[in-house]
Amino acid sequence: MRRRDFIAMLCSAAALPLAAHAQQIAKVPRVGWLSPGSRTSDENFLAFFHDGLRELGWVVGQNIAIEPRWAEGRFERLPDLAAELVQLKVDVIVANVTQASLAAKRATSTIPIVMVGVGDPLGSGLVDNLARPRGNVTGPSSMLAEASVKQLALLKETVPNASPVAVLRNPANPVWQASALRETQAAARAMGLRLQLLEASGPDELEGAFAAMTRESAGALFVPADIIFVRHAQRMAELAARHRLPAMFGFREHVEAGGLMSYAASFAVMFRRAATFVDKILKGAKPADLPVEQPTKFELVINLKTAKALGLTIPQSVLLRADEVIR
Repeated sequence: MRRRDFIAMLCSAAALPLAAHAQQIAKVPRVGWLSPGSRTSDENFLAFFHDGLRELGWVVGQNIAIEPRWAEGRFERLPDLAAELVQLKVDVIVANVTQASLAAKRATSTIPIVMVGVGDPLGSGLVDNLARPRGNVTGPSSMLAEASVKQLALLKETVPNASPVAVLRNPANPVWQASALRETQAAARAMGLRLQLLEASGPDELEGAFAAMTRESAGALFVPADIIFVRHAQRMAELAARHRLPAMFGFREHVEAGGLMSYAASFAVMFRRAATFVDKILKGAKPADLPVEQPTKFELVINLKTAKALGLTIPQSVLLRADEVIR
């Protein structure tokens, strides 16, 4: 064999594993992460999602990649961020809560979308059937609109004479907040509760909202779940303490920050289940064939230190139902 041919053969042989390696890298699936929140507010959610992936054999940075897009509290950015993920041709989009899921659905009818934490998937128009989603959207739902009834009932049981109950909403998240408000108002009418409706879409508006609660002599506060409020959990807990308002929240992060109580579907479970949906889709399943999951586990978290600071005794009937008590 001539020397030139021998060298050419060696080069070709050496190139084979490199080509195979390059092909392997190219085949690593990419998952888009779309959220109205931020890296900080989504930190726990991402950790739960990564845990779920790892249990199924997916390791971020090795055999799967995450392409995150955060709106940093600016919901109006979600359509552009969704379009970016579509242009990247990600294999699946994980959309955190209602507005992100809607933005993803409007951006693509072909890329599978796994919605997570959507309070009312039917009412928001994301799917028209929970058992057979038909389109490209499915995932674990929080069903938080329905949970609003239970949240308000627990608050009334804890603070029986509180009236009015201030309800703090985020006007930048209109679809989900409208659904939550309908359920809350219906529940309040059934319980004979008077509500004081207030809005805040950012930290600059929180002071004014809490001041308005004091002017109206609100006896308690109800904050329907909103991922933007998670970013300001510490501030909201401080304001509730300053204005001596027992508060029910939709995320446990608020209670960990010093709020009184929260009741909601387990987001740890939901984001781990989101990984299961992603796993099935990457292995060939179609979203249309994967039923939307409704939560089976709801968590009641109570902060007894906050109750003591408020001079409030939590009824034993409520304490016995708590999944976690912070002392």
